[in-house]
Amino acid sequence: MDLETFASSQFLAAALAMIAVTGTIFSLVLPLLSRDTLKARMKTVAIERDKLRAKERARLQANQNEAKMSLRNQPKAQMKSVVDRLNLKEMLSDESTVENLRMAGYRGSAPLYYYLTARIALPAVIFVISIFYAFVIMPATLPAFSKVCFCIAFSGLGAFLPNLYLKNKIDKRKLTIQRAWPDALDLMLICVESGMSIEEGFKRVAEEVGVQSAELAEELSLTTAELSFLSERRSAYENLAKRTGVDGVKNVMMALIQAERYGTPVGTALRTMADDTREMRMQLAEQKAASLPPKLTVPMILFFLPVLFFIIMGPAVMQVLATF
Repeated sequence: MDLETFASSQFLAAALAMIAVTGTIFSLVLPLLSRDTLKARMKTVAIERDKLRAKERARLQANQNEAKMSLRNQPKAQMKSVVDRLNLKEMLSDESTVENLRMAGYRGSAPLYYYLTARIALPAVIFVISIFYAFVIMPATLPAFSKVCFCIAFSGLGAFLPNLYLKNKIDKRKLTIQRAWPDALDLMLICVESGMSIEEGFKRVAEEVGVQSAELAEELSLTTAELSFLSERRSAYENLAKRTGVDGVKNVMMALIQAERYGTPVGTALRTMADDTREMRMQLAEQKAASLPPKLTVPMILFFLPVLFFIIMGPAVMQVLATF
């Protein structure tokens, strides 16, 4: 067989037909030959889940110890003196800044000093780097005044980098808590209806939900500690809602506050809020599913349609070339 035989349309059509028939037979026969490995897979998943649970519990315990140590941590003396001398607390921070740091998982006084120092130090560092790049690496075609103005404008972005980092940290943390909150609420409902107190329920849920979200487990552990020493339980619930910043958590905490104020059963309130949280998560999933077709339009135009046109028009083009 020569090269013309391989390039002929009849040979290519026969090869494509053979590939299609082979794939069809393989897809039909393979399910009949495959064995049922469901039991082995479920056993493997159960073993892996137990391993992950033990690992996450150890990690959660380490995070709790670090959180307890961070409450006692103090900023460095030089950093504290610079911030206090320049009065940066009143200039660059307020109550919302402290709440944002708590929502990002940073507690104590040290993170606030680090944040304020970063807002002052980053513009200077970026200015020095940009000056070095402008006068050493860049060609000397632009005037020096233009380079200095560009460096000053570019260094101004350094003041916003800590805010962007903090916002990104808050969004990621809220997302993990929001995903794990419906399951945690179901576990809490089971604990309360089984006869546990709300403090014991929070403690038990914190131990179990650490596999899915260490952040939520940490917040629930802190709430358990606050429920034990605060004079009003309402303050502990409100602090949990402020630290997480998730709407679902805020609604549940408000329901618990109302249940304790008016004496309604806590289990009933938790059951109602668990149903609402499940529906809310299902609605979010439906919204993401509904937004997929517009997002897939551009990839289909760029990647799928050219290949489809090539497959459809390829044999016709080959026949035209063979004819002329």
